[in-house]
Amino acid sequence: MKARLHVMSVFVDDQQKALDFYTQTLGFVAKHDVPVGEYRWLTVVAADQPDGVELLLEPDENPAAKEYSRALAEQGIPAASFAVEDVDEAYRELTGEGVVFVQPPGPAGPMRMAVLDDTCGNLVQLVSPA
Repeated sequence: MKARLHVMSVFVDDQQKALDFYTQTLGFVAKHDVPVGEYRWLTVVAADQPDGVELLLEPDENPAAKEYSRALAEQGIPAASFAVEDVDEAYRELTGEGVVFVQPPGPAGPMRMAVLDDTCGNLVQLVSPA
């Protein structure tokens, strides 16, 4: 058997706010938006990979999810990591749009890395080759 990534989740405190941030600010595109009770099966994908791994913007309504997200953020641990072509350029562009970074671009081995607040309860790491 050979498994492959299909859907990965980030817990968010507001699905619509998350959709807006991930699409309008980070450049993802919506893939699925299906009502499921009072919530939605809401996924986004990279604009250049419409059949790639989906990121599920999952409600953090479960107390365990809330605690997990809170603990990660308090410890400065990103809930997700996204590749960009140039972290420094992304940092300049996103800070110009008002995005808050908790860690500016810096070296991380063979990579450059920065960490931002996604406005929905998560820290997100951006990486590019050094």
